Amino acid sequence: MRDPFTNPFPEADTDRRAIWNMLVDRDIAAFLAADWTMVEDDFVSIGFFALNAGGKPDPDDWKLGFPDLAHYRDEWLRQAKDFARGAYKDDPRQAIFSATTLEEIEIAGPSALVRKKFSGGITRSDGGFDAMNWQTLYYCRFEEGRWKIAGFTGYLPFPFPA
Repeated sequence: MRDPFTNPFPEADTDRRAIWNMLVDRDIAAFLAADWTMVEDDFVSIGFFALNAGGKPDPDDWKLGFPDLAHYRDEWLRQAKDFARGAYKDDPRQAIFSATTLEEIEIAGPSALVRKKFSGGITRSDGGFDAMNWQTLYYCRFEEGRWKIAGFTGYLPFPFPA
């Protein structure tokens, strides 16, 4: 059984380990703290943009949801603060880590394509359930001596319909 808290890449695979730490460990910690400063250096400062698939499998339905990093930061903070105001029966950290899988990273030179998948959710204190079922394709670049997020296509359906 997969331990969701443990980086799945071997110690010798420093690039993939660094990307996993950035996109899983640090991202979850920052989200739970609703603290953008914990992840702001994980993004390229120039040229960032991201697509929002809105859970739809047809690329014709995808939108340029985040034309720059400021737009993404504002939405990330909104979501993190909304989540922090929630009351949960499940431990939020455990639920998010358990729902998250990041085991596929393709690296070519200074670029990486990363597949992060969410399959699970969290039980609220009122007995409701907030599902976490989507995937994100991250586009990363090795810049300034470390891996950074250059953009992504997010909120893709998961599992993807056949």
